Amino acid sequence: MESAELIAIIREVRDRVRARNPETSAGASIALPDTMPLVHARDAALGKVAAIGTVNPRQGGIVNSLVQGWKKFVARVLDWHVREQVEFNRRVLSCVDATAEALNDNNRALVELAGRIETIRQVSEELKDIRNHWAEWRMEWERKLAHNEMQFLRSVAELEGSFQHRVTTMDTNYRDNLRGQHAEFMAAMERHGTEIQQRLWADMERIRGEYERVIYSELRMIRQRAMLQPQPPLPDGRGSVAAPKQQELGFDYGRFAERFRGTEEYVKAEQAFYEPYFRGRQNVLDLGCGRGEFLERMRSIGVGARGIDLGEESIALCRAKGLEAEEADLFEYLGNLPEASLGGIFCSQVVEHIPVERLPEMIKLAASRLERNGVIAIETPNPECLAIFATHFYLDPTHQRPVPHPLLAFYLEEFGVGNIEVRRLSPAVESMPSLRSLPEDFREAFFGGLDYAVIGKKL
Repeated sequence: MESAELIAIIREVRDRVRARNPETSAGASIALPDTMPLVHARDAALGKVAAIGTVNPRQGGIVNSLVQGWKKFVARVLDWHVREQVEFNRRVLSCVDATAEALNDNNRALVELAGRIETIRQVSEELKDIRNHWAEWRMEWERKLAHNEMQFLRSVAELEGSFQHRVTTMDTNYRDNLRGQHAEFMAAMERHGTEIQQRLWADMERIRGEYERVIYSELRMIRQRAMLQPQPPLPDGRGSVAAPKQQELGFDYGRFAERFRGTEEYVKAEQAFYEPYFRGRQNVLDLGCGRGEFLERMRSIGVGARGIDLGEESIALCRAKGLEAEEADLFEYLGNLPEASLGGIFCSQVVEHIPVERLPEMIKLAASRLERNGVIAIETPNPECLAIFATHFYLDPTHQRPVPHPLLAFYLEEFGVGNIEVRRLSPAVESMPSLRSLPEDFREAFFGGLDYAVIGKKL
């Protein structure tokens, strides 16, 4: 069988299937015209057309052969007569095929149309549902719209109220802060004004004190000059003329101490070192009390103390401060005191003024007047510090000679003072920064403290 005939047969079978069940090919659900009778009629006509020119079969034999031969002869003879009829029949069959194909196409179109109509129907059903529920939906929508509008307006009102409350709170806080800052500013101004006024009065008081000290110094110089003027000799009891009493120094030693030793505040701050040694003791004696810095320090910690000095001006200054002080020579004063009558002795920048031969006597007297466990503290320039000879020691013309601390400690031990402690004070590097360039061990050995203190207790 040729391939063309096979393809034709397959197409015929496909067309028959489509014509018989067109709804299965497109999924249509409507009734379509049935084209199968037309197909059957076409097939029957094709069969007849195919049988034209054939001879009916008979049983074999001579008669059959003659009959068949005669029929074939007649068919060949009549072929020119039936040729047009055969052609016409074939054309009619082609028309039937075209009609069947057109009907199949029409069925397919109807199936597609039915699908679209079904889609439209479903959409119309949905629209019908929407139309039926539109009124309900609209009422619900309007209700929700009104509810949302109320909620929105309520939220706007709440926000406006919150904003107004926040603005009011911020304004109140701002006013409170402004009032607080104004009050603080006024208080600070008043406080600073009071401080300025206090500083002004303090400065005026200090200026007044300095002015009075200047006047006092000038008056002192005038008195000294008056004392230095020669006076006429007075006759004594034996008829001779006694020589006038001469002043030992030709200058104001108080003014000298103010310039070269330091101010009272400086000396008082330096002497805070001795407070722990004398705290809790009574009947403390300051030998050479000067302007009374140590006595003021003892009074501030509740220690009963008194002082002696050879300077009349120093004693007057101490008494003006309300301190107990008197003008006396320390040898005579100590000699007149009972033994073991003092709880402590303080002697600052004095022993270097005492002649060398009388220093043991002074240490012996001081040690004998201390009670048991009584404290003695002696401060003097430190000869181990070479800087003391280049700066401070020889500024004072009343200095006799420096006293090394081993010698002073020996005198104290010799006369019954033990627990000897040596403390170096006033580092030279603080007043002479150039000493920092020296090696530390060398600086400590030869340029340590400008002063030293020897502290001990009566055994």
